[in-house]
Amino acid sequence: MAAPRAQAAAPRTRVPARPPAGRAPARRTATVPRAGAPRTGTAARPGTTGRRPAPRTTSAPRTRTPGAVRAWGRRLAVLAGTTLALTTVLAALAQPPTEAGQVPGSSDALGQAQATAATLADATSRYRSALAAATAFDTQAQQARDAGAAARAAVATDRAAVGAYAAAAYRRSAQERWPLAQLSLTTPGTTTDVLHATGLAERLSDEQAAQVARAGTAAVHAATYTDTARAAETAAADARRTAAGVLLEVRELVAALDPAVSARWAGLGTSPAATAQQGRNAAALADWQGYLGQLATGGITPPPAADLTDPTDLPSGLAPLRDASGAPVAGVASTFVAGRTLTVLPAETVAAVSAAFSQLGKPYLADQSGPDGYGCGGLTSTAWTAAGVGLGSGLAEQWAAGTPVPVGQLQVGDLVFSTDARDGLDDVGLYLGGTSVLSASADRWQVAVRDVTDLSTAVRVTVPVATPTDPPVTGTGAATCGATSAPGTAAQPVPPAWGGLANGQIPRDQLCPVGKGQRLRCDAAAAYTAMSAAYAATFGSPLCITDSYRSLDAQVDAHHRKPAITAVPGTSNHGWGLAVDLCGGVNVFGTTQTAWMQANAAHYGWVHPDWAQADGRNPEPWHWEYGHLIS
Repeated sequence: MAAPRAQAAAPRTRVPARPPAGRAPARRTATVPRAGAPRTGTAARPGTTGRRPAPRTTSAPRTRTPGAVRAWGRRLAVLAGTTLALTTVLAALAQPPTEAGQVPGSSDALGQAQATAATLADATSRYRSALAAATAFDTQAQQARDAGAAARAAVATDRAAVGAYAAAAYRRSAQERWPLAQLSLTTPGTTTDVLHATGLAERLSDEQAAQVARAGTAAVHAATYTDTARAAETAAADARRTAAGVLLEVRELVAALDPAVSARWAGLGTSPAATAQQGRNAAALADWQGYLGQLATGGITPPPAADLTDPTDLPSGLAPLRDASGAPVAGVASTFVAGRTLTVLPAETVAAVSAAFSQLGKPYLADQSGPDGYGCGGLTSTAWTAAGVGLGSGLAEQWAAGTPVPVGQLQVGDLVFSTDARDGLDDVGLYLGGTSVLSASADRWQVAVRDVTDLSTAVRVTVPVATPTDPPVTGTGAATCGATSAPGTAAQPVPPAWGGLANGQIPRDQLCPVGKGQRLRCDAAAAYTAMSAAYAATFGSPLCITDSYRSLDAQVDAHHRKPAITAVPGTSNHGWGLAVDLCGGVNVFGTTQTAWMQANAAHYGWVHPDWAQADGRNPEPWHWEYGHLIS
């Protein structure tokens, strides 16, 4: 990811205490250079921004703080003579990450980055829990409304029946109402008929009383259902307010993040990738961190998205960013620092991109939203939610939440979609510049940087949506996140072959390390790493592994030594880099370690094949495989 004019800005990272309720942060002020500092114009070369602007209101005009103006004047004067310092900071933040994904820097920044990531992960969980509660209450309210409608229909039926009884009673004669009055000593032969008529009248009266009672009960039920529906609707609204409050907390936090902390946050990912992919991931991460280093040296804290929606009314010190035709670009701004113009993206965008980078290498898991793996929509949803912008994981929902962006105005963090004529929106990633996106796509098996040749379908979620637009392609199928073929089923499992490579003849640089010289296909390696970390949290040490990928020669040797328990060379799942043999207790049936694997491995995509289980044809407690494989 290059650092062109359209480079994203990063959050200022201290994780400060939240401001007291009702108090807004100080308004950002324009830069006034001191004598000897470079002169800048207000439009072409705006001053650097330093303080977070107060929320804009329709009634209060933008103000300037004289003291802040003088302070920023001093800062710009210092920046004019600190080219060497800038170079030093960039060199520190922009150098490629180590294999563990870490970047050199202060332990304080790393600690703050880790704390920030944990805080935002918790906030994302709370936000989703609140939305889930709201959905559950919505369902409860709808069920109560449906039951209430049925009860009201019953009330209407019962009342009609009661009315029919009343009408019949009204039309009856006095003799029909009181048959006993017709008893006579002079006509004893009529007594039987009179008594029969009396019985019929009493039964009619009893039925009428029962119908009246049923009508009353139905009315009570209808009222109860109405009350239940109202209570559920209120609870759903409360849950949504809770979710909105969580997003507000997140936006307040990311608006105060220091770019140096964001740089460390972006580099927290430790999942492995193949050599070529690891290099590409590292280059994109280094570009992002280098840009954040420029922001840090310039003392720039990107403003919240709400302050960048109107290019004609930007915070002091910022100027509109214009595309090649001269048209202003909505949702971003530009500033001038240390001899170059930089694009200033919203604080939310910086946080979303940093959050996505921190997940590099995590395995692709269809329809998942972390933390152990992601589908394409799950990654973008999680990244933007961690930035205070609530997005669902559905691609159509994400499209509807943004404003379409023409190719000439794309900015880092925009959502770039891939489409399929049959399925409609089929994949999505975060734009990084050039033709690069960061995504969790099935064709890479993991969160990775990849190329997208068609950038014409993109939206910006930080710009208010005036009127939701339909996606350019409307399909009826489910999104496959770039899968080259439809997912397999139990009847047609997914073949393990990949990349045109033969079993046991996969180059080492196409596999990813999992420790002690062991290597796996990269999606399996990422899933194994996550599973091993969870295992270590329970047992105090990572999984013990004795075997993983086996070359064809190694398969031939193993089959020669142990023909009864090894696969025919060229057919072993070890030869695809999709199987491991474990030790440390997992290699024995009945241990707590084996029980943990049986309870948890499937969550990370690892399975114990039927043939290797205790009652299988070849019991091997130590043998585990990634995914549903052909046996």
